[in-house]
Amino acid sequence: MDTSILERLIEELKAMPEDLQYRVLEFAQTLGGSQIHGVPGKQLLNFAGTISPNDIQLMYQAIEEGCEQVDIDEW
Repeated sequence: MDTSILERLIEELKAMPEDLQYRVLEFAQTLGGSQIHGVPGKQLLNFAGTISPNDIQLMYQAIEEGCEQVDIDEW
């Protein structure tokens, strides 16, 4: 498919009702005004090794106990 993203987006918008087109417009305006926040990774290297091994073990245990669990009744 050789159509550009803009052309594909326009075709999708044409098929939408006006209220949804307006929501897409608002979303695009929000994205256009967003700025990337953060710092370069090199600046974070100063913090390497500052977490104690005990704290790392506690974090590891919390992740193992609390993550990747499926709650079937959640939905």
